[in-house]
Amino acid sequence: MRRTPRLVSTLVLIGVGLGGGHAAAGGGGQAPVPVQLVSITDFHGYLKPPSPADGGTIAGPDGKPQVVGGAAYLATHLKTIRAGHRNSIMFADGDSFAGWPFEVDAHGDEPTIETLNALGVEFSSVGNHELDVSKSFLVDHMTKGKCFGTPGVDSCFKDSTGRRFHGADFDFQTANIVDKKGRPIVAPYTIRWVSDHGRSFPVGFIGLTVPDAPVGSTSYQPDLKALDPTESANRAAAELTRRGVKAIVLNMHEGGTDASPTYDNCVNPTGPAIDLARKVTPQIDAIVTGHWHSAFNCSIPDPAGNPRPVVEAANHGRLISEINLQLDRRTGEVLRDQTTSTNHPVTRDVTPDPKLQKIVDYWSAAGERKYAEPVATVTGDFTRTANAVGESTMADLAADVHLWTARRFGKADLGLIAAKPATGSTALRGDLLVANSNKPGDADGRVLLGESWEAYGYGNPVLTVSLTGAELDSVLEQQWQTQPNGTVKFAPLAASKNVRYSFDASRPVGDRVDPKDVLIDGVSLDPAKTYRVAALAYTVIGADGYTAFKSYYTDPVRTDTDHETFASYLRAHKTITPAPLDRVTQRG
Repeated sequence: MRRTPRLVSTLVLIGVGLGGGHAAAGGGGQAPVPVQLVSITDFHGYLKPPSPADGGTIAGPDGKPQVVGGAAYLATHLKTIRAGHRNSIMFADGDSFAGWPFEVDAHGDEPTIETLNALGVEFSSVGNHELDVSKSFLVDHMTKGKCFGTPGVDSCFKDSTGRRFHGADFDFQTANIVDKKGRPIVAPYTIRWVSDHGRSFPVGFIGLTVPDAPVGSTSYQPDLKALDPTESANRAAAELTRRGVKAIVLNMHEGGTDASPTYDNCVNPTGPAIDLARKVTPQIDAIVTGHWHSAFNCSIPDPAGNPRPVVEAANHGRLISEINLQLDRRTGEVLRDQTTSTNHPVTRDVTPDPKLQKIVDYWSAAGERKYAEPVATVTGDFTRTANAVGESTMADLAADVHLWTARRFGKADLGLIAAKPATGSTALRGDLLVANSNKPGDADGRVLLGESWEAYGYGNPVLTVSLTGAELDSVLEQQWQTQPNGTVKFAPLAASKNVRYSFDASRPVGDRVDPKDVLIDGVSLDPAKTYRVAALAYTVIGADGYTAFKSYYTDPVRTDTDHETFASYLRAHKTITPAPLDRVTQRG
């Protein structure tokens, strides 16, 4: 069903609904109780307006790009949208933090929490990135403000008001992520009460998390497990119904997409969130989605055939989703035929909110100071420029970092990194050069914290896993992959400094590496022996295109995330020199 903001407004004015509903008439002819739901998703700590290359535009109603985003502009638009609505509830759909901007990541995502508090977020679902560090980081630090490490250095930084970080002024919910014993990590839902003419009405919000969050994403938390999302949502809805809650919203961090290029339409929607929207209980009256960074405003029938709004608000604070529920004054149920939904662009043609602008400016300045912190000295250039066998000084350094990190947490035999993954993007994002960058604090040979962050990593943990020698050989063989057109794609893996191996490119794909030519600490690879291998989680779970890793690995141990472990390595080694490119050789 195709809808525009103008059409929605017209429908409200003439009192015509979008279809049959959960309830279809007001109690006793009385006017319904209006409840405004306002939400954002996948904010990812984008306090500053994103650049055009980083999603700073979005296709408007006429298909032309609109410049959007920025927390201060988001605050202004929220005030405008919420003005005059007595029963207005503002929430987030997940992936609010685990921020990608440096100034946020360098301060443990605390700037995002200060921003969300100032925006008036009342609750949030748990996204996969809320679990990027640990369950304790979410529950104890981000929610409760409990410090870790050294306050002011590792956590609990002073915010824009000069006060120490105190945590979120809101709670997180997920109905389908539990620990290994099946215990919920946070509450499955929250209830908000709205009032009208002396009466109060409950509205329930069920949190849901993308089911691959425990071991299928960058979070990689093997101590957690995901329950079936449909069953979890239905169970929570049934419990809310037993508690007398008739108006229920699913706040689901799982997404989909549609064929419309614009942000407020719905054309042929597809994806897991859309599939779930067609299956979950009719007790749920509206569905807010995220995770896919998509923008759509749909009306999808529930299993009983009654339409309900299903919306997604893109990412990085570019859109705001608004759902206006109408509650039956007698029963508290949602009048579906009178409920409307709209996506609003966060344009930059408004005055930025002064309070939020102060927060953004404060953390931007703090980020600049962090960026300029020296972490090491290099005696030569570390670059991603590969030789004929795919080896580069930057890739070799990253493989060494993986092995060093893994050995801090236990036994490890070697480190690997996808220098040029078969699929997806590489964690090697920049070079470390001797030459002065002319950035504040830099000098010839000096590596700044910000430079290390830009050179390597995308917020992925290093895992140490077990593979037999035969399985490791299978992984190495997948550096060569035959494409549908018959060509062979080379996706080199860099190995740590204690590894030497050769390959024969004249041999068939799948038979180019002989285990006896793979030396680990000078000893040939034993097909029957078990080795502990350190690599990024994305590589291990097969997201980089090495399916043998995903098929075979066991006994994972999660260590630090890539940005942090790289900075730790540089600080520990102080002065580093590029190693000779002699770890991989070619025969034949």
